[in-house]
Amino acid sequence: MPSNWDSLDISLRESVQENVEIYERVRPALKLVTKDVLHILRDMLKDTEVTPLFVTGRTKSVESFREKISRIEEPLEPGGPPVLKFPDPFRTLNDMVGVRVITKLPAENALVANIIKRQRQVFDCRGDREKDIGSIESGTYGYSSRHLILRTIQNEAVKDYQQAFNPDIPANGSYFFECQIRTVFAHAWSEIEHDIRFKAEDPRAWTPHFDRQFTATAAMLETVESAFADLHERYEEVRSYWDMDGEGAAQLTPNRIRDVWRTLLPHVDRKVDDDWGWAAELMAAHGLNQTVQLAGLLSAQRITEVRKALDHRYSPGPDRLLDDLLLWQYGTKHIDLTAEAPDAVPHPRRDSLLRRLKQIERYRLAKSE
Repeated sequence: MPSNWDSLDISLRESVQENVEIYERVRPALKLVTKDVLHILRDMLKDTEVTPLFVTGRTKSVESFREKISRIEEPLEPGGPPVLKFPDPFRTLNDMVGVRVITKLPAENALVANIIKRQRQVFDCRGDREKDIGSIESGTYGYSSRHLILRTIQNEAVKDYQQAFNPDIPANGSYFFECQIRTVFAHAWSEIEHDIRFKAEDPRAWTPHFDRQFTATAAMLETVESAFADLHERYEEVRSYWDMDGEGAAQLTPNRIRDVWRTLLPHVDRKVDDDWGWAAELMAAHGLNQTVQLAGLLSAQRITEVRKALDHRYSPGPDRLLDDLLLWQYGTKHIDLTAEAPDAVPHPRRDSLLRRLKQIERYRLAKSE
């Protein structure tokens, strides 16, 4: 498959070549613009609510510039002469300077975009779109990316570039460039795809199977990103349980205990319609009424120790496990607060708790020897 330049009509080549020569002349100044906006963005995103993995950028190469401005559109009239898609590239192209902000999670893309768009004294955002919206609407797959078109405001590096481009026109420091915000997964996918699809040394080395493979990997990428996003959301929720200025101080109700339990121990659950009032009663018996106290009780290390001590034949449900955790923590106090009175007849719960407490004590003794 020939390149755009190789297949370009001879009548259009002179115009394209003139623009390429101009670009080659001013590109050193444009590289300084790229360096400057990179510095501004890195400083802007430092010490914010989201810290990108890295911020990178590039100034379009001369070869890439020539290839892009060699694209043609359908003739204005059937059978008419070919028409360049970018007849005035220095006015219409926004990607000669390109910046990429690479994040960890999809939700961070919006946070980064909002931080940049709020800096109106530095950049004027003239375009904002989600690259994957078209894929979603068409039922296909591609990498997800937030694309901002930003205009610099009174930028000195831009003024130098404008002077190099045309010293007869007053330099105003205003320049449009593209800022892409995407996750590290999407970045890796797009870089590999770009190398194979657009930068391949031999464009004839292509097969439709590549399209199928790229689609499949994009689908897997979306699944992986979603899994990491869910993991991060769960982590933030669990972390909040230890915040005594927030979620950690929330009062324990049956529904609150259920929700915290399902977050911390989703593999040990009850039927969806079960009432968790029993759990609130057990916790309240020991004066435990805050979320942080339940989170502390449901320590993974403590659960492991309790299960070893009691040698459960089957995986205990929440009611049995919570009872055993409180017994491990409070011993005879738990028995006195939650079991039948010593002189009650019969006293099956007291007998069961006493038997389990002896197992715990034997385990602790054996472990200390």
